[in-house]
Amino acid sequence: MQADLTVCSIFINPTQFNDPKDFQKYPVTLDKDIGLLEAGGADILFLPGVNELYPGGTANLEHYDLGPLETLLEGKYRPGHFQGVCQVMYRLLNIVRPNYLYMGQKDYQQCMVVSRLLTVMNVDTTLIPCPIIREVDGLAMSSRNLRLTPTERANATAIYRALLVLKDQWRSDPPSALAAAEAILKKADFRIDYISVADAITLEPVSDPTAGSTVVALIAAFQGEIRLIDNMIL
Repeated sequence: MQADLTVCSIFINPTQFNDPKDFQKYPVTLDKDIGLLEAGGADILFLPGVNELYPGGTANLEHYDLGPLETLLEGKYRPGHFQGVCQVMYRLLNIVRPNYLYMGQKDYQQCMVVSRLLTVMNVDTTLIPCPIIREVDGLAMSSRNLRLTPTERANATAIYRALLVLKDQWRSDPPSALAAAEAILKKADFRIDYISVADAITLEPVSDPTAGSTVVALIAAFQGEIRLIDNMIL
């Protein structure tokens, strides 16, 4: 354990939802979350309200220079999303002042954005991405999974299978690997936003498997009305 005291925050941040309907439907499982935190040995639960973090309201908030990260992948499909992420993270970091910040790697691009924010803030906080936790069938755990119908839940595992294909085949034949991943998703009735193999730091697309940089495969797609994301380091 790297820290003596663990603080966990639960806050559904309105400024990072570019679709207000998504914010309204976002699953709230507070009692279950508290039970898991108690079982996991968390010391403090920070459970602020919107008025506490945004006492002046959520209009005309500050803007952060995130460079190309803001226009790629999630940034392209969810304009304004990462500004909202930074707005709430700036507030949480200033309140808690942690030595270490643990974030799930499932939101890979968000980790890169927060890494950029830490540089902008010039704070002594180390970001530690945490491995994706998966169900036994490979589906990345997410509160959004609760909104899937039984058929959609069964279909949703196609994202994991598509990532495995990319992991196995991309370095030998990138075009065929991407086509195979797309076919897997479409067969499972996914509507695809993107399938990308990108530099693990900049998230710029990578097409040359011999370039030598660490790359990550990222997928975002809709199963019914539920948008799912996942990724895998290649």
